[in-house]
Amino acid sequence: MTRRKTPKPGKASPDALMRDLAKRMEACPDAETLNDQVILPFVAALESVCGARGYLLNIYGEASNIVFTGDEAQAEEIYALVENYLDSEAD
Repeated sequence: MTRRKTPKPGKASPDALMRDLAKRMEACPDAETLNDQVILPFVAALESVCGARGYLLNIYGEASNIVFTGDEAQAEEIYALVENYLDSEAD
């Protein structure tokens, strides 16, 4: 079994962002607030950092899109749709 490294003094734990995001998400009373106060700012940060480094951000949509599904079958269907679309565009 591996042990997690203890962060050095003055450095944030690798899970700090996850805990902070979860705390902010839990504070949102509805999906619209969650989208406006957490998801869109997070995606904007991803786009900014990735774009500045020349990376392609692989979240599908016009600018970006995160899809939440109700169950695993829906997630697999969405994944298959995206993969089929990308395959057809490559031809």
